[in-house]
Amino acid sequence: MPNRSYPFTRLRRMRADDFSRRLMRENTLSVDDLIYPVFILEGTQQREEVSSMPGVERLSIDLLVEQAESWVALGIPALALFPVVSSTNKSLLAEYAYDPEGLIQRATRALKERFPQLGIVTDVALDPYTTHGQDGIIDEKGYVINDITNEVLVKQALSHADAGADIVAPSDMMDGRIGDIRVALEDTGHHNVRIMSYAAKYASSFYGPFRDAVGTAGNLGSGNKYTYQMDPANTDEALHEVEMDLNEGADMVMVKPGMPYLDVIRRVKDNFGVPTFAYQVSGEYAMLQAAAANGWLDLDGVMMESLVAFKRAGANGILTYFAVRAAELLKNQ
Repeated sequence: MPNRSYPFTRLRRMRADDFSRRLMRENTLSVDDLIYPVFILEGTQQREEVSSMPGVERLSIDLLVEQAESWVALGIPALALFPVVSSTNKSLLAEYAYDPEGLIQRATRALKERFPQLGIVTDVALDPYTTHGQDGIIDEKGYVINDITNEVLVKQALSHADAGADIVAPSDMMDGRIGDIRVALEDTGHHNVRIMSYAAKYASSFYGPFRDAVGTAGNLGSGNKYTYQMDPANTDEALHEVEMDLNEGADMVMVKPGMPYLDVIRRVKDNFGVPTFAYQVSGEYAMLQAAAANGWLDLDGVMMESLVAFKRAGANGILTYFAVRAAELLKNQ
């Protein structure tokens, strides 16, 4: 038997030089792992800073297409689009969500026309479009009605597919919506439009800056999403959700938020072995930015470490607001 006790085994030997550290590195991060979430405004030549997310801007479609030139040059494979919907386009039934001339539909067409090789991921959920900020159609008591909401989500997903979206990403957490969307995509000839299911989306307190960015915080007010998003205390339930969505036709699944749920990412990957994604959400981004702004952390260092943590946990890819900066650093390595 080999003698693995000290000094015959010195684990620091392999850590002594850069070349050997690289040779034994178990997980690596590349630009291929990154999806960049972007916020889209109406109008032209419009640019707004998101105060709770330093470095993140809302952009009108023309500026988005202009900015995307540099992101494509960095090799970022895909963008995830999120709309900032004006109050005049919000309603109880979220009709603007599936308007062929809606903000996301127009942005998708513009990006695909200019960058046909760029992956476009669209958010399928109704909260940006409802006057109450919930992810679906509500009854008189404010409860989100599952099956009626699914009917609207199908219309929304089809409108995104018609506009050229490569991936539709239902983030609403309604039961059965993946199956309904998959059937509709097949029936309309959108055979290669992929579904990235927000399969394990938790009712998290880390979403605050995102709701500021898309303008839903005021609509939601003191409300919450506990009746459809998952309890942060649960992991077995996440596996059940993932299994159901895969059975209904999801091509890939997501865990959201990311860093506080690394254990869930690992369980999903170990149990199903399917393409698994993590969303490093707005609150995670804002925390690191705030600590770095106060001089408490090195931003680039903790950013890259956090992204590698997702890979180590089993994620195939990461939606992150750090995508551009991370891609720049990776290019210069």
